Amino acid sequence: MFDTEEQEILDAYEAGTLKRSENADEEIALAKETARSQHPRSKNITIRLNLNDIAAIKERARESGIPYQSIISSLVHQYATGKLKLGL
Repeated sequence: MFDTEEQEILDAYEAGTLKRSENADEEIALAKETARSQHPRSKNITIRLNLNDIAAIKERARESGIPYQSIISSLVHQYATGKLKLGL
């Protein structure tokens, strides 16, 4: 299940002999900054939608096993990136 290095780390942790790296704070800060720069940013918004449309989206979401808010977000993203065109 674990490779040799991972098993050594686990063994040291369980034995209480695992030591903190001298530059651990720097490594943690770098990892956090990398995660922040790689993580897609999102914002909660309030939007008014027709109740029948919401019910229909929720039903289709149930059928597909995907959360309805994820479907709505995906539709907005596809439109914003030009992958979805409105048939107006």
